[in-house]
Amino acid sequence: MIELQHISKTFNRGTANEVNALKDVTLKTESSQFIVVIGSNGSGKSSLMNALAGSIHPDEGKILIDGIDITRFKEHERSKWIARIFQNPLMGTAPELSILENFRLAALRTQSKKLVTGTTEKFRRRVQEKISLLNLGLENKIDQQMGTLSGGQRQALTLLMAVMDETKILLMDEPAAALDPKTSTLLMQLAEKIIREFNLTALLITHQLKDVITYGDRVILMHEGTILKDLNKAEKSTLQVNDIYSWF
Repeated sequence: MIELQHISKTFNRGTANEVNALKDVTLKTESSQFIVVIGSNGSGKSSLMNALAGSIHPDEGKILIDGIDITRFKEHERSKWIARIFQNPLMGTAPELSILENFRLAALRTQSKKLVTGTTEKFRRRVQEKISLLNLGLENKIDQQMGTLSGGQRQALTLLMAVMDETKILLMDEPAAALDPKTSTLLMQLAEKIIREFNLTALLITHQLKDVITYGDRVILMHEGTILKDLNKAEKSTLQVNDIYSWF
């Protein structure tokens, strides 16, 4: 599914602020695998995700999805495979548009854009059915502006929007970090449900050690731009919080 071949990335090369963000990183995932990525600040977690998303391009190496070399593809060119959930709830939605209009944009992510409204009664019912799964009552407020919702509500809707159009890969960069503990737990439970139900390949960056134990099939520890540890499903099943503490 995803294959990173000897990826390296240096920022501010040749200056006093030079940073080797990724150093010869090689990673291969299985289809529908849920990977949790951890590491201290500056370990390369976000650079790894940004390279996969297309926000940055590596200096060296290749990135392949289903055998297709996407190394130089721009972010929008990767949208046929990749959806992304950001740490900031404000980044995944258009605040001035309604919930329904946001879902319509999400449904057209990989399609050619046309000057049509597209929010038919059939589409409204489809959106309401999906949103009702959240049990937040938002299915009756789909004409409400997205910007009037709480951060937790917006993150939950962003997760649903990620699967409105065909996607294979879900990238989550600390999606629950800005939420209160209860909402954070509900969001992560929803994320796992969506990942399993739609057979997505997923990468989750988190600093929450309990989430490392609870979610995912594989754990990757990054350190100074390299993958220091890579635990498969069997190895992860025996992992304890104290084990993770010891890594740091």
